[in-house]
Amino acid sequence: MAKHKLPRKSTHIDMTAMCDVAFLLLTFFMLATKFKPDEPVVVKTPSSISDIIMPENSILLTVDPSGKVFFDYDNKKAKALLIDKVNTEKGLNLTDAEKESFKRGASFGLPFNQMKGYLAIDPINQKNYKFTGIPIDTTTYMADINELAYWVQAARTAGQETGTPPRICIKCDASTVYPRVKDVIKTLTKNKIDRFNLVTSLEAIPEGTAAAMERDATAPAKKPSTKTQ
Repeated sequence: MAKHKLPRKSTHIDMTAMCDVAFLLLTFFMLATKFKPDEPVVVKTPSSISDIIMPENSILLTVDPSGKVFFDYDNKKAKALLIDKVNTEKGLNLTDAEKESFKRGASFGLPFNQMKGYLAIDPINQKNYKFTGIPIDTTTYMADINELAYWVQAARTAGQETGTPPRICIKCDASTVYPRVKDVIKTLTKNKIDRFNLVTSLEAIPEGTAAAMERDATAPAKKPSTKTQ
């Protein structure tokens, strides 16, 4: 008895619903995404073979080629507590709009007596602000006198209040003079902060070095390739 062949039918998939969902998601991300503001200073970090990723919830201290020091904190919740603390203790008399400008802004480098004038400027003109750097009093590293020490200690306190203590990272330009970097490190160590990260650019590990031998020793063994003739 001959087999009965079923007629072949082309498969039809209605993509309308999928396209609608894709465009809805695209629209959502376009409207909901908040881009990080541009940094006021660009530094070319020295290179190293360290592949450790910069931790989240970190205090970033940037030192530009001229030695100016900038401060940033990427924890928005802790940043709100930080500006409230600074406003009260330093008597800055900031408005709610100026506090919001601080929370949205990127890194900054200026003394306390210029904070209010800077935060009162609209975000577009803030990019053109001439920063003088956060003052570091090299005669003392006490947090109530040294402005950089105060920012770091106040930010750490705010982070601990949110339950997420921050890590501290130092980012310097390759051409920054070492004594200026030393002042930043001394400010931390004199305030009993001995653990911090140095931000660098990743480079390949030179062959023949101890780091290369350690990498090869921990790398999984490669399976021998086979060739079929």
